[in-house]
Amino acid sequence: MDAHSLVLGRVASEVAKILRGKHKPNFTPHVDCGDNVIVVNAEKVRLTGKKWNEKVYVRHTGYPGGQRIATPRILMEKSPITLVEKAVRGMLPKNRLGRQLYTNLHVYAGSEHPHSAQQPKEVKF
Repeated sequence: MDAHSLVLGRVASEVAKILRGKHKPNFTPHVDCGDNVIVVNAEKVRLTGKKWNEKVYVRHTGYPGGQRIATPRILMEKSPITLVEKAVRGMLPKNRLGRQLYTNLHVYAGSEHPHSAQQPKEVKF
C-alpha cells in the first residue's frame, strides 16, 4: 500500500482490516487469516487539522516522573515509520492475536522495499 499523501487514520484502518483478514469470506475472529501488508512512503503521510502539533502520544518509562510526551511532528523527525506503526497497532486487538498480527506489518519510509521477490500486489482504496 502506498501511503503517499493519504490521511494517516484512513490508511491505518484499511491496513488493520487487511491484517485482520476481514476482507475475506472465510474470516474467523480468533484466527490469523489476514495477509502480510507492506506500507511504503510512510514519510509522506498526512494528518488533518492541527494534529501535527496538538495530538499527543504519552508513554511512561516506569520510573517516578518518567512520563514522556511526543507529538506527531517529533515522531516524524525521529522515525516516520513509528507514526504509521502506532496508528495500525492501536486498531488491532489487544491480545496474543493482535501481537501476532502486528508481525505481518512491514512499514518503510521511502518507496523501496526488500519484498519484491514475494510479488506483492498493490492495494488501492
